[in-house]
Amino acid sequence: MNLRRSVLRTSLLAACAVAPLAQAADSPADAAARKALQALVPQAKIDKIEEAPIPGYRQVIIGSQMLYISDDGQYLMQGSLYDAQEKRDLTAARIAQQSKVKLDAVPADQRIVFPAAGGKPKYKVTVFTDIDCGYCRKMHTQIAEYNKRGIEVDYLFFPRTGLNTPSYDKAVSVWCAKDRNAAFTDAKAGKALPPAKCDNPIADQFKLGTQVGVDGTPTILAADGTKIGGYLPPDQMVAKLQSLGAVHLAGN
Repeated sequence: MNLRRSVLRTSLLAACAVAPLAQAADSPADAAARKALQALVPQAKIDKIEEAPIPGYRQVIIGSQMLYISDDGQYLMQGSLYDAQEKRDLTAARIAQQSKVKLDAVPADQRIVFPAAGGKPKYKVTVFTDIDCGYCRKMHTQIAEYNKRGIEVDYLFFPRTGLNTPSYDKAVSVWCAKDRNAAFTDAKAGKALPPAKCDNPIADQFKLGTQVGVDGTPTILAADGTKIGGYLPPDQMVAKLQSLGAVHLAGN
């Protein structure tokens, strides 16, 4: 069953993530939705159950996906819900809100930040990156151009081969370097760094990536949690951020 496999994949990814905050006691409709989903996918890690824009349905957030379950628990739908009058993807907008909450919880001192020129960003993006990824390296060769255009780039690590692999070890060595930004740039240029170990957030960042739907690198998210996608050249990145609207301005 495609739906079962899709939800199961999401739940298994979310199982690697930090456990969601405790929720208030379920309403009868929430309880019915929870029971229906757990009967289908017992290991699903539910982030949130709330009233859906469709009367008679709850919306259930699991990682970076949304399900819609009828208040009696009988019917379950997966897909994007559009507001035809507003021409707005309500599912994507709600997932972005949830992703923003998770991204905003990452303190500045657990990111590798390349600030916008002048120190006053017009935009801020979070980039999940892998040291050895080709397009990640291409993007970083243009980091000065992104910064000149007013884009602050905050890097988080997502070693594509997983934890405790060579890519993970390279990320740890960058994090443990005296000058992380310089080590990051050297590693992206293919330079071998001295192996180093220290307390680091790499595993937590990898788990966060699974929560917000990272399935490749680079994965770029706007300040409001909207997933932009993969590599874009500097001018195209600016155009994309402008098209998203003022709500995506850094700090909003």
